[in-house]
Amino acid sequence: MSEPRLITAQELADMLKLSVETIWRYTRNSKIPYVQLSNRQYRYDPGKVLSRLGVDSGDQFSVSVQEAKPEYMTDKVYTYEDYLRLPDEEGYHYEILDGMFVKEPTPYVHHQRVSRRLQRLLEDYFTPKDPAGEILNAPIDMTLSDTNVIQPDLVYIPGENTEIVEEARINGIPYLVVEILSKWTRSKDRVRKRNIYERMGVPHYWIVGPYDKTIEAYALQNGLYVLRGSGLDMGEFTHPDFPGFSVDLIALWRRPE
Repeated sequence: MSEPRLITAQELADMLKLSVETIWRYTRNSKIPYVQLSNRQYRYDPGKVLSRLGVDSGDQFSVSVQEAKPEYMTDKVYTYEDYLRLPDEEGYHYEILDGMFVKEPTPYVHHQRVSRRLQRLLEDYFTPKDPAGEILNAPIDMTLSDTNVIQPDLVYIPGENTEIVEEARINGIPYLVVEILSKWTRSKDRVRKRNIYERMGVPHYWIVGPYDKTIEAYALQNGLYVLRGSGLDMGEFTHPDFPGFSVDLIALWRRPE
């Protein structure tokens, strides 16, 4: 009898209609069986996973993940001009996603701590290779279209493309976007923003979860995002498209004593 094919977290998430974040949380809590490879990668036997979850292989399986819901206003299609007229409100930031106005609380301290560390690592990596390029961080406006005004946590714009960096905004497609998940943004970053970035042609999109201690690095292939690298809890995060770049995950997630 041949050995069952082991699948990746992304493949398992697609099969179970869950997010990769949920699969990693189940892995960390030993809620599902897994095989750990030597490089801190994980693989799964679908039959054993379904058995552990008490699901017959012929059944459809889905889990609703409860997340904090931001405030949405959908009575009109918002544009960049509408965005410029929004009043400042302390403790909140605004975005427009496919014409939908989004208002959310500003992120917590640990979110900013992880964002700052990752920004330093990206600057150390890209600056020697591309001195004219820029790593920019939130709060900063990025317009991908008239109805998509986004405040990404981190962006990398290569030196050959710096004309998209204007005085008031980034007006165009960056090479890399990094979103740091918060209590408010998990669904938005994983679904709405991912779909927008994919559709608009952002080559690389990373989702970083400081509270679940996860990194997912997606890259465009034939117009669709595929998972090119990932990290969970500890060890080292590397990326095949960025040779020499590495992240010590324990140091990235570290909180003050």
